[in-house]
Amino acid sequence: MFYHIKELQYNAKPSQPDPVYAKKLQEILGGQYGEMSVMMQYLFQGWNCRAENKYKDMILDIATEEIAHVEMIATMIAQLLDGAPAHAQEQAAADPAIEAVLGGMNPQHAIVNGLGAQPNDSVGYPWTARYTVASGNLLADFRANLNAESQGRLQVCRLYEMTTDPGVRDMLSFLIARDTMHQNQWMAAIEELEQTQGAVVPSSFNPEYEKQEVSYSFYNFSKGTESQQGRWASGPTLDGKGSFEYIEDPKSMGQVPDLKPGPPYMHGTPPEDIRAGQNPPS
Repeated sequence: MFYHIKELQYNAKPSQPDPVYAKKLQEILGGQYGEMSVMMQYLFQGWNCRAENKYKDMILDIATEEIAHVEMIATMIAQLLDGAPAHAQEQAAADPAIEAVLGGMNPQHAIVNGLGAQPNDSVGYPWTARYTVASGNLLADFRANLNAESQGRLQVCRLYEMTTDPGVRDMLSFLIARDTMHQNQWMAAIEELEQTQGAVVPSSFNPEYEKQEVSYSFYNFSKGTESQQGRWASGPTLDGKGSFEYIEDPKSMGQVPDLKPGPPYMHGTPPEDIRAGQNPPS
């Protein structure tokens, strides 16, 4: 059960309208790494959680906060669209300066959404649940969460640099700070899980069924050997179960593929010796 409190989690009020910036702000609302994505990702991870209750509670704590962030950004977008009626673009032709400003406005904000936000990204691509990850393996999910918060904070920081509006920057500074916390939160949870279940996902797979001879070999599959200088090329592995091996000139270990001819009803191209024996159609 959810309750809605009318006050926003933090202020979301621009100093002045800016319909062009409203279009840009759509990215952190309905984009791949926007607030809608992390909101839905965390909600389903929490609802599906079968681990200890502390993990379920923690996930749903942040998931519910992300609902608040969606509301904040949607409210900000709606206010940035204030004073930008649809007919303004028709009048713009008389003033090149106004035309340049309004040229970047999302027309759907006026035509479809009535000067409101939409569940799309900055170029109008609709949000999709395929952006989300909820696998049931908490270590795998928390690593995906860390990536989502990293990409999301990066985008919010870039948007911060794209405006001088003090009201917009104030809201973005709050979101940036919360993303700092959320990255640290997921790193702490990842560290805790790695200590109890190991670093490799899944940890429950029987290692006897793994081709262990190649488990820690780094293959140099591109020209040059600069990659040999990295932490991943020598020394103990991060799971504590082996040592990295650098293979400068990896060799093929497989066969040359030789597929059987397809059945006649597939109408493919068989080998030449079969084609030669085929009767031409009468």
